Amino acid sequence: MAKLESSLRNMLLSLTAISLGASAILAAGYAITKEPIDKAAALKEEKAIKEVLPDGVSSIGEAKAINIDGLSDSFPVYPASKDGEFVGAAVQTYSNEGYSGRITIMVGFDRSGSIINYSVLSAAETPGLGAKVIDWFKNDQKPKADIRGKNPQAKRLSVSKDGGEIDAITASTITSRAFLQSINNAYEAFAKYKKDNSIQ
Repeated sequence: MAKLESSLRNMLLSLTAISLGASAILAAGYAITKEPIDKAAALKEEKAIKEVLPDGVSSIGEAKAINIDGLSDSFPVYPASKDGEFVGAAVQTYSNEGYSGRITIMVGFDRSGSIINYSVLSAAETPGLGAKVIDWFKNDQKPKADIRGKNPQAKRLSVSKDGGEIDAITASTITSRAFLQSINNAYEAFAKYKKDNSIQ
């Protein structure tokens, strides 16, 4: 095979061919991995919903997207019932203010609005510091950090450094603030869902 002449035209043609080849490989890789990734994410979400709802739930309704003032993204609310009676809901919430960006959380409320549990769906926080958000706020050994049983209607959740009652993750105040703000937002979505559906 003859060697191509080293010219601007030939270099551009070579770069174009390489770019097109790389793009095709990336597109094929995306097509192959998209379905398994989406399926894994859906299973994780389903598990999180069950984990944060009250015990004995007999049915979980379809998600209803709830919008709250000041935020562009909606909050999916999954109502839960036991023997046909509303007993609480799981709310998918988020914050874009984490130290390393977006944190996505599933949080469960009982009928009165008290927090049952939460599960972190995704976060890219610093290992050993902000990554502790996964279990910091539901630790029996740290009662001043544990948010379970608290009702944001009575008092919005905030870290003690800001005058609140919740101990922040050690050396991770930014992540802690973002997490608690996302829980407060979830409560607002939960309260709006109840109001829209005339649930007392």
